[in-house]
Amino acid sequence: MQVLKFGGTSVASAENIRKSLAIVAQAVAQGPVVMVVSALGGTTDALIGAGRAAAAADAGYRDALAQLHERHRTAAQELLAGAAQHEKLAAIAAQFGEIQTLCDGIFALGELSPRTLDRLMSYGELLSSRLIAAAAKAQGLAAGWADARQLIRTNSRFGAAEVDLATTTRQVADLKDSTARQVWVVPGFIAADAHGTTTTLGRGGSDYTAALLAAALDAEKLEIWTDVSGMMTADPRLVRSARPIPRISYQEAMELSHFGAKVLYPPTIQPVMQRGIPLWIKNTFASTDAGTLVEVAPPRTAAVVQGISSIGSLTLLNLEGSGMVGIPGFSMRLFAALARERINVVLITQSSSEHSICVGVAAHDTDPAQVAVDEEFATEIAAGRIEPLRPEPDLAIVALVGENMKDHPGISGKLFGALGQNGVNIRAIAQGASEKNISTVIRAADVRKAINVLHEAFFEATYKLVNLFILGPGNVGGKLLGQLAQQQAHLLENLGLRVRVVAIASSRHCLVDEQGLDLTAWPEALAAAPAQSLEEFTQLIIGHNLRNSIFVDVTANPDAARCYAPLLAKSVAVVACNKVAASSDYASYARLKSLSKEFNASFLFETNVGAGLPVIGTLNDLTRSGDVVRRMEAVLSGTLNFVFNNYDGTRLFADVVRQAQAEGYTEPDPRLDLSGSDVARKILILAREAGEVMEMSDIEIDTFLPPACLEGDVEAFYTQLAAHESHFRALYEAAAVTGTRLKFVARYADGAAAVGLQTIPPGHDLYDLRGKDNVVLFFTDRYVEQPLVVKGAGAGAEVTASGVFADIVRAARL
Repeated sequence: MQVLKFGGTSVASAENIRKSLAIVAQAVAQGPVVMVVSALGGTTDALIGAGRAAAAADAGYRDALAQLHERHRTAAQELLAGAAQHEKLAAIAAQFGEIQTLCDGIFALGELSPRTLDRLMSYGELLSSRLIAAAAKAQGLAAGWADARQLIRTNSRFGAAEVDLATTTRQVADLKDSTARQVWVVPGFIAADAHGTTTTLGRGGSDYTAALLAAALDAEKLEIWTDVSGMMTADPRLVRSARPIPRISYQEAMELSHFGAKVLYPPTIQPVMQRGIPLWIKNTFASTDAGTLVEVAPPRTAAVVQGISSIGSLTLLNLEGSGMVGIPGFSMRLFAALARERINVVLITQSSSEHSICVGVAAHDTDPAQVAVDEEFATEIAAGRIEPLRPEPDLAIVALVGENMKDHPGISGKLFGALGQNGVNIRAIAQGASEKNISTVIRAADVRKAINVLHEAFFEATYKLVNLFILGPGNVGGKLLGQLAQQQAHLLENLGLRVRVVAIASSRHCLVDEQGLDLTAWPEALAAAPAQSLEEFTQLIIGHNLRNSIFVDVTANPDAARCYAPLLAKSVAVVACNKVAASSDYASYARLKSLSKEFNASFLFETNVGAGLPVIGTLNDLTRSGDVVRRMEAVLSGTLNFVFNNYDGTRLFADVVRQAQAEGYTEPDPRLDLSGSDVARKILILAREAGEVMEMSDIEIDTFLPPACLEGDVEAFYTQLAAHESHFRALYEAAAVTGTRLKFVARYADGAAAVGLQTIPPGHDLYDLRGKDNVVLFFTDRYVEQPLVVKGAGAGAEVTASGVFADIVRAARL
């Protein structure tokens, strides 16, 4: 004997019913089949809705029943023909007549009791099972219909009746004794008490019906046919990369189903587990897929964690107070108060100091639980020995499940580390002595992120998904996006990183796709996207709440720096090409560094100094290894180095500056480069990274520009440069006469910093610096006479973009 159960989606339409019957026809070749069926998908909810509408004096229930009637008529017409069709249509009409009469009575009384609701809900399975039995006969199967109310005996607890197993086993024996049928079609979910009154087994009870029948019949196997290909490593609606679990133990399946795995109703497993009956979970719509086999002792595998599951809509109830310490009976009274209100406790934790007890309950039980507990401890609360019960709503449980977690150190640490690095705060923890389950209570809003983070950590060791939010798709940003598009395969193959650009924002448009933007067609899509302010873009990043998120600021916008703090506080890493934040007032800089450390979110800004050169990274390596930077000497402006390397008095100084801007070596406003303020920012950033507490006002700036050149707009600047050509020529000629070269140099020593134009003699480390190159000389306790030198191209969109790219990779791997 085989028991096959088909859920609501598997029998939701005539087409789906045919698929289910085709599966049954194949199974018949191995022996008789008991086919347990749910109501047509959505029917139970529709019946409940109609009953509640009727009780609320809403006559709309009649229209709802008419639509439901028509749906069943349509299914019958598609499945049956001739006399069988006419007979079934008449039976369906008669049943809906009964439903109408029942709802009319509810409407007249204005009351929907649990007993009446059970009777109303039972029609869903009665309608579907009779229709499917008729369809099975029409397809040539020797099929019969058996009323579950004659087979399964329960008590009279309407809504979630408890089964009398002994009586049920005796009554089910008749099915086994009858060999005339190839297929028995049985309605799931419904049963009857000792008086023959209809009861139900609770939502998901069709699974339970199938398990009870399989156990009573000592079936060879039980198959649960649903719309997914087995139990999954995580909810596929939340985790796109979730995959089926081939084989799993009963205990693991019990844990997963208890903590929210939707393919199994938790009590289902108990009857078949006790009899050792194999349980298959299969996909009606992909019947050749292997599915999941649940068994007593599956072969041992290397997998430590079998699956990740969750329960939403949870409230933590905290009972605390010094009056609890050392006093026996508090826990008993707490649980007794909840039990009297029939409130189920999902999770329990207690501090070792006995100062507090924390329990998790379903959100809808919060108010009655608080009333019951506060009444139970009214005397202690009035005396100040304990506090009134404190509920924490809007929480959820995320659980790791796996028998192999036992005696495997580091699993909890890996779990907590993965969640912590993504800003998921854990409110409570519970782990049984069996070590099959580690449960964490987190914000309900973080469930999706948490499950994806854990699935990546425990099931996707081959790669890490990184989500980028890019601000500023201009010259450098455009090059960065091109590099990202070009290097996708390299990142995945060599670094195990799957980089996904989720959003691109400019000053006028914001393009978003949580599944990842097409990096070959983003300019056109961005141009058609709506506008979004910086504040809205920040909230968009926080609202998406994606794991491994990185905000990339490829702008020079001072306002963009205000986004960093709220993002870091949500564990979103920040990669900044923008120098404003790191060179702002020291308190703001220090706060960002502190937030980065506190919330495990990288704050990286390598390209603030030297474009793509590893200047800050080298400095950080020196200080982290205990070295002390005593002095720095540097050429930090690729723009100024390009200008003075190309200006020889044969053409206007203004023309050389224009060339530098045209080739992308300057800031959008070249005065920032030529005035020395940009270089001052860079040496300030290096001094701070070396451990110096310094403000921008502490930097001595010796500008070589005449004051008139800094007045007006950019075009006025160029006009003044041309007007002061004699000044620039004089600077050049004075250096040429002495055989020196002009370099705009930044220096830091003994807590002081300065920038200015200097003449550099032959043989000096800065003398042969060509083109747009930058150089930094680090004099430290280890590099005393011969400095550590970092040298290379210090300007240009391509190299700057590559520096930002390197920071993204660094943030992704930290």
